[in-house]
Parts: sequence; C-alpha cells; structure tokens
Amino acid sequence: MKATIRWQGAARFDGESGSGHTVTMDGPPDHGGENQGPRPMEMLLLGLGACTSFDVMSILKKARADVTDCVADVQAERADEVPSVFTEIHIHFRVTGRKLREAVVDRAVKLSAEKYCSASIMLEKGGVEIKHSFEILEADN
Repeated sequence: MKATIRWQGAARFDGESGSGHTVTMDGPPDHGGENQGPRPMEMLLLGLGACTSFDVMSILKKARADVTDCVADVQAERADEVPSVFTEIHIHFRVTGRKLREAVVDRAVKLSAEKYCSASIMLEKGGVEIKHSFEILEADN
C-alpha cells in the first residue's frame, strides 16, 4: 500500500492513493489554509469510520441481515498539547433494516472493533480509547 502527497501551495495538499484516487486536504485559515478540503486529522477519522463500517456491513451481509442503511457517527477528543493526538474516539452506528436482531448487530460491531478493523486496532495500540455503540432503526416498508 502506498500514497503520494503533493503540496499545492499555502496549507493545501493533494493526496493520491495507491489505487489512483485523489483527495484534497487543506488547513484552516488561521493556519494558512483556505478551507479547500478536510483537515488531515479529519481524514484519519473518515478512514477509521469507513474501515469499521466496511467490516460491520460485510459481517451483516454474511449474516443475511436485511440492512437498508448504515451510518457511523465518529466523534473524537484530542490532546490540548502538541502533538494534538486523538485521546478518545466514539463510533456510534445507526443501522436501519427490517427485523434486525440486536445480537447480530452487536456481534458485527464487536467483531469489527476487536478483530477486523485495522484502523481502530492500530489506534487503540497507540493509546487511543475507542468506544463503540449502536442503535437499530426499523426500515419503512
């Protein structure tokens, strides 16, 4: 796996993934940025949220759960001092579907957190406390 990051002036950078996809990242105006893209630390949270969501949905599909939507809300706290590392992250899943069983969703979230999500496991090994929760919503017919 690889990535290439190219400076675009001021505090803006274009990142290109090994698979050829690009994203623009930028700093806030008070740090010389122009707000042209997410902050690098926001990208880390987005990656974490996508990684665990990918796992949860994969597990639920294998369990043949009738899922119609899955949203992961990710909130993080950062240290006050530099480096402003993440100290705590909470991932809350809102899983919508038809007749979803709590035990199945709980198992999917736990398996992602404890076994499959490389991003969350890596961050936890680095000292970040990660909490997971979920709610199940019944889909409209």
